[in-house]
Amino acid sequence: MMSAPTTVLNSEQPATGSPSEAPSNRFVHTLRTSRPLRLLVRNVPAMIAFAFILLVLFLALFGNALSPHDPNVQNLSHSLAGPSGENWLGTDAYGRDLFSRLLASANVTLLAVVQAVGVAAVIGIPTGLFAGLVGGWLGGLISRISDALQSLPPLILAVAIIGIFGPGLTNAMVAIGFVMAPSLYRLARGAAESVATETYIEAARALGCGKGRLMWSHVLPNAASPLLVQLSFSAGVAIVAEASLSFLGLGVQAPQTSWGSMVREAFDNVYTAPGLIVAPAVMIVLTVLAFSTFGDGLRDALEGSGKVKKS
Repeated sequence: MMSAPTTVLNSEQPATGSPSEAPSNRFVHTLRTSRPLRLLVRNVPAMIAFAFILLVLFLALFGNALSPHDPNVQNLSHSLAGPSGENWLGTDAYGRDLFSRLLASANVTLLAVVQAVGVAAVIGIPTGLFAGLVGGWLGGLISRISDALQSLPPLILAVAIIGIFGPGLTNAMVAIGFVMAPSLYRLARGAAESVATETYIEAARALGCGKGRLMWSHVLPNAASPLLVQLSFSAGVAIVAEASLSFLGLGVQAPQTSWGSMVREAFDNVYTAPGLIVAPAVMIVLTVLAFSTFGDGLRDALEGSGKVKKS
């Protein structure tokens, strides 16, 4: 009698998909199979912009620990001092270290972006999905309100809202988020309308699926890609808006500081110390440019994979 063949496993070769290799294998598999991700990684300007965004995020989270001085400590005997070994970027009119204030401002700027974009997303996305699914006179009414808000000058509308609720970072960013919401509303509604009559939506309705579940489980995934692109652009808009409102004295209030408030303080001494305005202005420009460039790269990657329709 012939014995059944036996299979000898090589103990030196770990089995594919072992627990120790699972995380790296999954990452490599995702990188190789995700076409949008591959296209985005190959986009050098977008990756440079993403790296800069990560740097700003790092400074926002750990800037206080890295600051060589307390950003709010005044030393009038060293006011408007130039760059030195002790004060790398010099001091302002109150003798406060500019580099420390620049790091502290990154945290406030990130908070402003989160507040403004968060408010815009909470208002714009659900109402857009709801209006696109419901349609009729109610959807039309919501769209008319959105169009009316979008026709007004954004900064003027934000100033009007701040005039009602008062100045301050939170009030300013809520106002900016309210102003940015219509752009997200239009994207969400367009995505909802494009799939509202699809067979799987009708089948879900026939099975008793409610509007809430339809919105979040079936419609939102179709709108996720263009919404992510718009959120990236909205972050840059929020930074500019915060800087503008803080420059006007309607945003950040002392003792808080932001890049916009630093520009305002530098503007008061523009003739005696013109260099004060350089550092915060450069950070505003580079950060806005980074979000815009990354948004362009993300849109190109999603368009190349067919997840976002070319306009």
